[in-house]
Amino acid sequence: MTSGIPRLVIAAPASGCGKTTVATGLMAAFAASGLAVSGHKTGPDYIDPGYHALATGRPGRNLDPFLCGPELIAPLFSHGAAGAQLAVVEGVMGLFDGAAGHGELASTAQVAKLLRAPVVLVVDASAQSRSVAALVHGFASFDPELRIAGVICNRTGSPRHEELLRDALDESGVPVLGMLRRADAVDTPSRHLGLVPAAERRADAVASVEAMAGLVRAGCDLPALLALARSAPPLPGPVWAPPPPAVAPLSRPVVAVASGPAFTFSYAEHAELLAAAGAQVVPFDPLRDESLPAGTAGLVIGGGFPEVYASQLSANEPLREAVAAFGGPVAAECAGLLYLVRELDGAPMCGVLDATARMTGRLTLGYREAVAVGDSVLAPAGTRMRGHEFHRTAVEPGAGPRPAWGLLRPGRRTEGFVQGAVHASYLHVHWAAEPSLARRFVEKCAR
Repeated sequence: MTSGIPRLVIAAPASGCGKTTVATGLMAAFAASGLAVSGHKTGPDYIDPGYHALATGRPGRNLDPFLCGPELIAPLFSHGAAGAQLAVVEGVMGLFDGAAGHGELASTAQVAKLLRAPVVLVVDASAQSRSVAALVHGFASFDPELRIAGVICNRTGSPRHEELLRDALDESGVPVLGMLRRADAVDTPSRHLGLVPAAERRADAVASVEAMAGLVRAGCDLPALLALARSAPPLPGPVWAPPPPAVAPLSRPVVAVASGPAFTFSYAEHAELLAAAGAQVVPFDPLRDESLPAGTAGLVIGGGFPEVYASQLSANEPLREAVAAFGGPVAAECAGLLYLVRELDGAPMCGVLDATARMTGRLTLGYREAVAVGDSVLAPAGTRMRGHEFHRTAVEPGAGPRPAWGLLRPGRRTEGFVQGAVHASYLHVHWAAEPSLARRFVEKCAR
């Protein structure tokens, strides 16, 4: 099977050059013109796909060769972009930056090559003129297998500045596809873990996305960018699909999935995998809902920012008591882990786990390789997974829980908690890499 979906990868020499502005602006501008647009993000980032979803009206999707394996990138792309007339893939960090110590693994360059997609390089031109040509030439010639097919200069200052940049880039041989002026309206607020998620600032986020679209429409050659996307060759290979269970469960258990502003971190494929395994997936908002969905047989509580909403989560005492009394299978990641402890920075949480949590000044960030220490509702002992940690909190456990994961690299330590039917961990994993996690969890819920 082949996929002929037109596609572009939006990359940059480094973080902070404007990839999110350009990628999201392109998605919104083309969607407003009537095209069905699919948005994708390289790497484990949960926040940018939220803005992509606002821009396109479709779920934002992640493409991470470290978490899922390079062999799944094209199939996951084809699944996520099915029915689209254009796919825009936003890169991560600098074009060639990936998992530390693993060469090109998980870099934007690797994803672009796996997708056979042309790359558009976004350059912060605010403090340079002719030097931009040397920068673009270096990136374009670094990897002969990569096709850098255009450049967009961001944060230009004046018509004269743009003229100097165009003259310089004529020497590089890479076409100029856009010049974007400095614009405060497209800036999105940040805090301790990056951009504020779109779900937390819905009205302002919509306005930001519209501003990005306006900036891109005014400064980019949209017909040339669309023609470039359509020049991408057919993408051979299978299309990923959530596998059905080997044996259909006797019932369709209700799996309640935490959502709302405090729990925004979830890969789109997780709900699809749960549904394919036989679950009824029902969202609930721990900030507002005072009870679990009717008939709840399992809980999935993903990542987000409970530390920002600790007082509100704590104030919803009826739901905290319902979670504490639940007793069924629970799969929790990062924010979900914090919601299950006794208290977070002194604010009472659910008390499912004998542990307390607090904010720290230290950022824990990076890819991890892990093995399940023992059996749990999510994985049998010995299951190997790759994951990602991203938090500024620390958990101090009591005597009850046992570890969930043994982290193999970098360093060796245990992480997370397994307590009865609860699996809770800081480690974010992508279930598409190991669909048996969703099947096992639904089977436990069905019992």
